[in-house]
Amino acid sequence: MEKFKLAIIGLGYVGLPLAVEFGRLYSTLGFDISSERIAQLGQGFDSTLEVSSSEFESAKHLRFSDSVDDLLDCNVFIVTVPTPINSHKQPDLTPLLKASEMIAGVLKKGDLVVYESTVYPGATEEECIPVLERLSGLTFNRDFFCGYSPERINPGDKEHRVTNILKVTSGSTPDIAEVVDGLYRSIIKAGTHKASSIKVAEAAKVIENTQRDVNIGLVNEFALIFNKLGIDTEEVLVAAGTKWNFLPFRPGLVGGHCIGVDPYYLTHKAQSIGYHPEIILAGRRLNDGMGAYVASQLVKAMLKKRIHVDGARVLVMGLTFKENCPDLRNTRVVDIIAELEDYGVEPEVYDPWVNVVEAQREYGITPVRELKARDYDAIILAVSHQQFKSMGADAIRALGKSKHVLYDLKYLLSAEDSDLRL
Repeated sequence: MEKFKLAIIGLGYVGLPLAVEFGRLYSTLGFDISSERIAQLGQGFDSTLEVSSSEFESAKHLRFSDSVDDLLDCNVFIVTVPTPINSHKQPDLTPLLKASEMIAGVLKKGDLVVYESTVYPGATEEECIPVLERLSGLTFNRDFFCGYSPERINPGDKEHRVTNILKVTSGSTPDIAEVVDGLYRSIIKAGTHKASSIKVAEAAKVIENTQRDVNIGLVNEFALIFNKLGIDTEEVLVAAGTKWNFLPFRPGLVGGHCIGVDPYYLTHKAQSIGYHPEIILAGRRLNDGMGAYVASQLVKAMLKKRIHVDGARVLVMGLTFKENCPDLRNTRVVDIIAELEDYGVEPEVYDPWVNVVEAQREYGITPVRELKARDYDAIILAVSHQQFKSMGADAIRALGKSKHVLYDLKYLLSAEDSDLRL
């Protein structure tokens, strides 16, 4: 391919930083179906806070559009749309297949389609490529080609950015694998790893987050055991961490667009070939139950202090799925809130990172904009935002009534400064 003319399909946490980097070197079209998103990006504003105004300015060859007609001039299509799960915890490939349908309408001989969205092994060739062939009338690996290069974006992480995270690449033929690898190698300073096949690259991505999920599930189980034994979990983990090969995982809520979702893609594929995963699903069940566990522990602590639970006001500090990031996707803080409401508690959410309109639209939750002193029967530190760290124990305690419970899920405070720790 003599001259790359790229289109990045989907401009969220994954697609936008990628579009900016490619836009420094190549003619790049950033495409998104949201006209509101395109309007924001056209003004140099990124609501995800992943890209700064100076980074926009450096991408001299990047433009944005929500018009399919603008894709006609492109010859490389990189798909970075979400791959969520549905209410039955099954893969929802709808965004991926819709993107494939759209690309098929503009696909030409010699074009290349690269998928970055997380999928199960085989999805690109079994689900996406048939759509491209059927709707374009072109033949795969003769008229057009495909690749897979899984995203490794970590929202809110200003240290590990797209260019300094090693990139796995793959292609549908040996020659195309070289093209895909060379394309990414031109922007990825950390280098690339060329997988032997698309399926290997897909599998590598899906086990990265599955491994993390299982490890967090194990540590969550440690916390449940140690809480029953009256032992501080953090102290145990710090002591165990003095061994050189002990993995530094911490207990907590497992949400977000990757760790709490990707394992279901792998288990779905495993079950489709007749294998029932044991460890992966056990970890998922345990992690999905942590919100209910936190709520029950808080209610028990309130009862021990003779705080009336029905109608109690509880401040939940943090709503996003991780610290210092506005991303609300698949946040498991909502599990705590739902459980508390079942107990008759009146939860109030505060999160300086959250877009209130988005929180209302996604979860029906309206975060408060200001904190009130001496107003709460209990306080839950659910997300370790820097603003909460800066407040310190005294300022956080000052939000509670004279008799209240402070539950620290993130080890922001010392054991002495909190009533409960996970």
